[in-house]
Amino acid sequence: MTNNSKQTKLHLGCGSRFIPGYVHVDVIHHPHIDYLCNIDDLSVFHDNSVDVIYNCHVLEHFHRYKVGNVLKEWFRVLKPGGILRTSVPDFAALAELYLKTKDLKTVVGPIMGRQNYLYNIHYNIFDYTYFHDLLEQVGFKTINRYDWKDTEHANIDDYSQAYYPHMDKENGLLLSLNVEATK
Repeated sequence: MTNNSKQTKLHLGCGSRFIPGYVHVDVIHHPHIDYLCNIDDLSVFHDNSVDVIYNCHVLEHFHRYKVGNVLKEWFRVLKPGGILRTSVPDFAALAELYLKTKDLKTVVGPIMGRQNYLYNIHYNIFDYTYFHDLLEQVGFKTINRYDWKDTEHANIDDYSQAYYPHMDKENGLLLSLNVEATK
């Protein structure tokens, strides 16, 4: 699977979004999907075989009791020094937004999911401290927030760039918790 001259980068739960240079893994078929499978079982990849894992707004779709195991599976396939870059709805930002607007409609979707199909239900919420602790328990080191503008996939419009008001990337409130951790 891996090649010494080229990094192996996984885009987990990618849906319809394609990032050049990444291996795309999702449970729902799209033309660019390389592996059609659940992202909590990466048995198609060897231990310590992946350089980078990116996923955006997928971890909240796992039950609280499963999140640790999902993170362990991702940790397993990452090489030592490998990077996990993940984005989840930021509960602290959403709570701030609700207190500011008093409009539940603005936060119910990011907190609960749209619930318009089987895989679009949120079972979990995260703030930085909670997520940092989960990553640390699994064994990740050097855990920090990342700025989506500084990534190689900054041109991919996904929820790592979710703002309120919608698309106000200059003055809006970022509603995503973007975290990068190193194995």
